[in-house]
Amino acid sequence: MTPNKLYFHLSPDLTTVFFHLTPELTMSVESKPTELRLLELGVISWTKWGRAPGQYESHTEAQETYFLLRGRVKFIPKDSTYDPIEFGAGDLVTIPKGLTCTWDISVAVDAHYKFQP
Repeated sequence: MTPNKLYFHLSPDLTTVFFHLTPELTMSVESKPTELRLLELGVISWTKWGRAPGQYESHTEAQETYFLLRGRVKFIPKDSTYDPIEFGAGDLVTIPKGLTCTWDISVAVDAHYKFQP
């Protein structure tokens, strides 16, 4: 079965891609946010997280936001017929609450993250 193309749109400044996974669930990947943006978000004070290469199942109980310092990920929503969403070092990723997925990590990940109910 060939995956369907994912419905998405770009922010006006072309820095963020919003992936519409379902009518209720949208994920965003902001490519290379500025230092000012990272300071405004307080990323440096977020919890540190890391994972070795491999596949990991996940279910989000809260909105999750990650800033990847290093690594490469294919993000695969469960029961999805869409192509995987890829992101890596320098990306700011927001995953909506209520999403079940697989993180397919090809390059070990080091990141800052925070959860928002």
